[in-house]
Amino acid sequence: MIARAIYSTILTLVAPLLLYGLYKKKPGKPSVGKRWKEHFGFTPAIPNCQQPIWIHAASVGETLAVTPFIKQLKSRHADVSIVLTTTTPTGAEQAKRLGELVTHRYMPVDFSFAVERFIDVISPSQLIIVETELWPNTIKAVSQAGIPITLLNARLSEKSCRGYQKIAALFRPITQQLTKVLCQFHDDAQRFADLGVDKDKLIVTGSIKFDISVTDAVIDQGNQLRQELGTQRPLWIAASTHEGEDEQIFSAHQKLLSEIPNALLLIVPRHPERFQKVAALAKRLGFPTVTRSSGKSVSSDTQVYVGDTMGEMLTLMQASDVCFMGGSLIGKKVGGHNLLEPAALGKPILTGPSFYNFTDITHALVAADGCKISHNTEEIVTHLKVWLKDDLLRESTGQKALSVVQQNTGAIERSLAQIKVD
Repeated sequence: MIARAIYSTILTLVAPLLLYGLYKKKPGKPSVGKRWKEHFGFTPAIPNCQQPIWIHAASVGETLAVTPFIKQLKSRHADVSIVLTTTTPTGAEQAKRLGELVTHRYMPVDFSFAVERFIDVISPSQLIIVETELWPNTIKAVSQAGIPITLLNARLSEKSCRGYQKIAALFRPITQQLTKVLCQFHDDAQRFADLGVDKDKLIVTGSIKFDISVTDAVIDQGNQLRQELGTQRPLWIAASTHEGEDEQIFSAHQKLLSEIPNALLLIVPRHPERFQKVAALAKRLGFPTVTRSSGKSVSSDTQVYVGDTMGEMLTLMQASDVCFMGGSLIGKKVGGHNLLEPAALGKPILTGPSFYNFTDITHALVAADGCKISHNTEEIVTHLKVWLKDDLLRESTGQKALSVVQQNTGAIERSLAQIKVD
């Protein structure tokens, strides 16, 4: 009780800063606009919607991950209504792509009054939280309302586990209020158990991210893009890069060009507000650069192509020969991103040394020889040269990555079996 009171006091003090970062306008960043009130629980009622399933996905990554799950859930229970909440406007933009499958609302800030107001208006039958978005006041309010709480695709890194252990007085009550925890891997389940979650609540269902559905349309769009970019030149993509990584990626590309002069780099910043900045950096460094949003054609002289559009990552990956996954070269700040998208496309994968958010997936891909870990730009270039010069080796490496995905599918099916829908 005391721990939660202290937490609520701290949240009250830092909330203005958090909201400022959320609402601050940046080039390419979607705006919350007049919907800011939803963050305080002033949520519009949904006509003709009784006791929907409430699914919370914090931002873009979680929304993308849960999309196949939502589609399968609706295919089985067409009459069930789903309210999908996100915290960020970029997550809201991604939710729009689900069309009539869901109704989107912004997640209330973790103040009891805001969450309780949201619950009163929406009256959900259950709450499904994607991965590990555990807010103490939210969990308590939902539990007190008698609403079951399921963690879907739950993961808990060693770093996060140690962090929760330091605030055990705050976290321990949360473990008692969860109904089910559907874990990605056995290591995740063990860490949740170490934190006090009852073992009968822990079920290992696998990662729903393995159940990637790559449509024929995506393949066709990627192949068409490859035709436009050039079929006779090597292409590599640096996906989901963060500030501090772009310079390293451009340095690697410069070194690669000394041996493969016609190589083309596709770089896709993780956050849309950085699109223009990264394009400007590429030009400032002297690379002939084209942005996807410009619609301009790529010439044989173009060395950098900036993916500055939303929702096209798979298309851009399909157009590439090799994928480097960002968020992995800047120490322990990010912890990597999902390697399964390029794996599902049969692409050889490179990652930096920081991938703690995807440890099991990365180790599985490395063990299958579908992924290489590069600690610096020199190692990135070394692997790129090998794969881009050897078509057969590149193809076989990509197939090994794909096999890891194929061998681990079925998590959505196992997860759906644990979700009770009235």
